[in-house]
Amino acid sequence: MASLQKHIDTGSLVVIVLTLVLFVVALFEKGFTHEMLLEAGVFLVSVKLIIMSYKNGLVSDRIKERLDEIQAALRR
Repeated sequence: MASLQKHIDTGSLVVIVLTLVLFVVALFEKGFTHEMLLEAGVFLVSVKLIIMSYKNGLVSDRIKERLDEIQAALRR
């Protein structure tokens, strides 16, 4: 969980929870109709953006570690 908090800030967590709550409210309010498919699409795009942000954070950390290793090797 600490790793998740490292890569996803408080603002992103608020957006995740708010998007999920609004999606569930829309599900009960509209039922399973054509508009619900649109809501599901918006929800999935939001999830995809959040996953991409998380993965970018992981990759960024790996790149930083590799650069630190290279820099340490060059100093020797």
